[in-house]
Amino acid sequence: MVDRSACAPPGRFRKNWLGLLWLIYLLWLPVQPILEHASWQIWTITGVSVLVFLPLYLYDVYFADDWRVSLVIILVMFALGTAVMPLNVGASSYFVYGAGMIGWTFTPRLAYRCLAGYCAAIPLLSAWWLHDIIWGWSMALVFSSIVGISCIAQAEERRTNARLTLANETVERLAKVAERERIARDLHDVLGHTLSLIVLKSELASKLADRDAAAAANEIRDVEKIARDALGELREAVTGYRSAGIAAEIDRAKNVLETAGVAVDAQADQVRLPPTHEGVLALAIRESVTNVVRHAQAQSVRLRLAQHDGVARYEIVDDGRGSTVMREGNGLAGMRERIEALGGTMQRDGRDGTRLVLTVPLTKEPAG
Repeated sequence: MVDRSACAPPGRFRKNWLGLLWLIYLLWLPVQPILEHASWQIWTITGVSVLVFLPLYLYDVYFADDWRVSLVIILVMFALGTAVMPLNVGASSYFVYGAGMIGWTFTPRLAYRCLAGYCAAIPLLSAWWLHDIIWGWSMALVFSSIVGISCIAQAEERRTNARLTLANETVERLAKVAERERIARDLHDVLGHTLSLIVLKSELASKLADRDAAAAANEIRDVEKIARDALGELREAVTGYRSAGIAAEIDRAKNVLETAGVAVDAQADQVRLPPTHEGVLALAIRESVTNVVRHAQAQSVRLRLAQHDGVARYEIVDDGRGSTVMREGNGLAGMRERIEALGGTMQRDGRDGTRLVLTVPLTKEPAG
């Protein structure tokens, strides 16, 4: 039984000028009639065979997309060779065309089997029908074998190239999707933190407006400065720069938490990380502090950053409402993906307040 998925539609591989080039083998057909000054009957039979051959061949090369149609055309090619060759040895070309079509129609394993049966039928036919023109059927057998094997190899090469092209397109598409997701995560981390701070300071300025105009004005000026900084961060993010470093991010975290009215206990050792690792950890610190301000309703937060045993360890603990929900939002999910991509870990415990622990290797992971 033929596996349709294993058959290669001929037109898919041969829709080019080469299909016309191979018609040059038809030049064998008039050779014998010319040399032997053949009768008009032989010329007529030869001409009719060409008229039958041409539309079938061109259809198979440029239009056929069903292996069953190609199989019928192959059998017609064999029949043309059988019928015309006793009168014109040049009709052995029809056998060769049929062998070539086998190579383009089926996958290698099936094509080799079909070609073997096809070529075996030529000498068997000669014993019954073509025994007086041994050199003719011998030539048909040799060239059918050569052309058939060559076409099988070429067709498989083109199938392989088509698969590689499809694989490359898939990889490129997935890379674009991953890049869009990365940009979305980074923009969420950069803008989410800053916008939260702007909201907090705006609310504080609104509360101070009636009783302390000077303090409210200071808060508004802070909002302006933060907005300008956010614009700069956004530009840096677009160009690939992600943070000003761990120390700067810890200072920002303290500022955001204190502005939100949360008591902060921060202890941060100096850690030395590769730029990529430092950027990822800085964004993680920013995201974790933003989550506390937005969701925790905490009164106090403890921050710890230290290095030991070859990793940088960041811990943030708040006394807020916590959460036992295991599903992670976009921010936490993006944080986990980036941390784990560097060979680090992320642990979250929301049973009594929220405790988040991140670890990042101090050195780059070996290339895998």
